Amino acid sequence: MTRINRAVELLEAGQPVYYTGVHDLSYASGKEAAQTWADYLLVEMEHFPFDPVGLRAFMQGVVDGGPTRSGHRSPPVLVTLPTDGTDETVMRANAWMVKQVLACGVHGILLCHAETPGAVKAFVESARYSFQSLGVGQGGGVGRRGAGSQAAAAAIWGVPVSDYLERADPWPLNPQGELLLGLKIENRRALENVEATLTVPGIAFAEWGPGDMGMSFGHKDQHDPPYPPEMVAARARVKAACDANGIAFLNSSNPSTITAMIDEGVRVTSGGPETAEIGRKYTKRTMPW
Repeated sequence: MTRINRAVELLEAGQPVYYTGVHDLSYASGKEAAQTWADYLLVEMEHFPFDPVGLRAFMQGVVDGGPTRSGHRSPPVLVTLPTDGTDETVMRANAWMVKQVLACGVHGILLCHAETPGAVKAFVESARYSFQSLGVGQGGGVGRRGAGSQAAAAAIWGVPVSDYLERADPWPLNPQGELLLGLKIENRRALENVEATLTVPGIAFAEWGPGDMGMSFGHKDQHDPPYPPEMVAARARVKAACDANGIAFLNSSNPSTITAMIDEGVRVTSGGPETAEIGRKYTKRTMPW
């Protein structure tokens, strides 16, 4: 395949992508997950243990369980970090988390509570090598990912080290990049800055995180619709900022809502295999899964 990350390949083609969560990090679970129905796997480390050792074993299992039915070496694996994107200082102090998961050969990262442009700029910089120049000086800074892990990550991707170094860069900022960097705009502080935050180059997708967003508005458990007016307005504001910056909008769906979500412009979603099957038929997708 010309693309390592099939989620990037699908988004490039205008197709929605469907994901599922992963909590068990072991070689066996990775090997089993390699044939997933989902377009990418999301490893949850926000509320589950931060476990790079388990992640390395999982990534090797995903590779050994491949190739996928779509012909890719493995399904893409993204990781949700435990740190919040509170501000630049917090993100720089926790940039080691980005280095650790990228060293395992993952294909993307999701940053929770992305509250400020400074935090997001630091997040993107921590995922990039310093020789990459796209976006630098145009809202982005010089990359801060250091040398040392590229051989191990390249082995997971199944490419030469020199190829990995070129391709381990955020898409769509770098059209040849294979990394997907995403944001959770999931509280009122993040919402107030969303228009500026999503202008930072290097972000591929963002979501509004209804569970935490609802809590920030004073609702104990308002994860699912129907939403109160302030949450409806929050979702609309995040989606508008995504649309204005060419960033894919993530929203959960189910079999009864998926076609409407697609028509609205949702391009990243969960909801299970039945939801994905309906959505893929609706968009006349040709890539196998």
